[in-house]
Amino acid sequence: MLTPAALLTDPVAHWPASAVLIVDDEEGMRSFLVKALAARCGQVLAADSAEAAAALVQRQRFDLIVLDITLPGQSGMDWLKALRQQGNSCEVILITAFADIDTAIEALRAGASDFILKPFRLTQLLNAVKHSLERARLARENFVLRRTLAQGQAAASAFLGDSPVMAALRRDLQRAAAAESPVLLCGESGTGKELAAEALHRGGPRAAGPFVPVHCALLPPDQAEAELFGRGGGAGSARDGLVHYAQGGTLFLDEVSELPAAAQAALLGVLAERRIRPVGSEQLAAVDLRLVAASQRDLQAEVGAGRLRADLYYRLQVIALRLPPLREHKPDIAVLLRHFIAELAPRLGVQPLRPSAREIDYLMQYGWPGNVRELRNFVERSLILGSMNLSALYPALEAPPEPPERPPTTDLQTLERQHILAVLDSVQGDKSAAARLLGISRRTLERRFAEWGLGS
Repeated sequence: MLTPAALLTDPVAHWPASAVLIVDDEEGMRSFLVKALAARCGQVLAADSAEAAAALVQRQRFDLIVLDITLPGQSGMDWLKALRQQGNSCEVILITAFADIDTAIEALRAGASDFILKPFRLTQLLNAVKHSLERARLARENFVLRRTLAQGQAAASAFLGDSPVMAALRRDLQRAAAAESPVLLCGESGTGKELAAEALHRGGPRAAGPFVPVHCALLPPDQAEAELFGRGGGAGSARDGLVHYAQGGTLFLDEVSELPAAAQAALLGVLAERRIRPVGSEQLAAVDLRLVAASQRDLQAEVGAGRLRADLYYRLQVIALRLPPLREHKPDIAVLLRHFIAELAPRLGVQPLRPSAREIDYLMQYGWPGNVRELRNFVERSLILGSMNLSALYPALEAPPEPPERPPTTDLQTLERQHILAVLDSVQGDKSAAARLLGISRRTLERRFAEWGLGS
């Protein structure tokens, strides 16, 4: 039999935060089990009967229940069967001082994860608990895999390029990944914020855990809090939240300012106290995860407008990283173009394209308002059609601009002039529209015309 002295000398390290419920009618055994697991699990509660345990389960969720079979009132075996009928799938370890092979078989058929016979050793108990919590972790990861689509490429590959801008971003991501602090990613749509969050996860100490992306704008406002933090209650209404499935890993909240006020307040509990309270529950549950948030909005303006809590904003931006738009690192377009062609051509079952220098130069003149995502979509469309689909960028043009009745030139200044004049012609001489399509300012366009002596 185990003793408190044996417990004090036990060298087992702390495990990821988990909620455990002990159900045993013997006060000494309850006290011992609580002491044995409290130092290793985030939260350990105890009950002396199945009825008392059922009340706790209705108020909050547990990762594991250690359950004695022989209890006053409803037996542990009967309560386990009732739990499974209600749809509760948490891990359950049954313990008893009186058992035979038939009892063990019945326990496994009822849905027990393990079966321990009293008296038992501390290592036997800890191994059973550790294995059960590992199964719970794998179940969470399987849920995440079913919920999210495979990216099809390593997250880091979205940040290719030799420009100083991308080199600095890769360096900042690598440094931030090594920390456990919250990260706030800012940038326009299509700059790769989710891939940056995944790169932070894969490059950090939680890489073995799940990566759970949540697009806050898609959560129904009246259900956002329950979707994130879970719901307490009786059979049929209790459920785990997405935070539960991110335990031990990284939770990524995209467009975080879209969360309603109640969910923002609950999120503060994750950051400040590492605990959550499921909707309708009276109990707090421990949280062990890293939080990464993102937005394409100006979050300081959102705070000023009252749409984002100021205290939440300041807790999120411990590490703030800006993802640059593609127009700020256009020299990387050629590298990204080759990468997307090599990635997508085999997947689409088509021959890869070989863009010419003139086509690449043409692409570098475009403004790319949709950023890297737009470039990837352009490559995919071009591969399907079998040629660089340049007319999709400028619908008024059927082909890259070429000077009429003149042989092709390789002079970059001449190419630039031809291209700008063709774009201006495609928008019926509207210089403001042409400047937007070219990704330059109206002043820069006017300066070019002055240099060429074209005036207005």
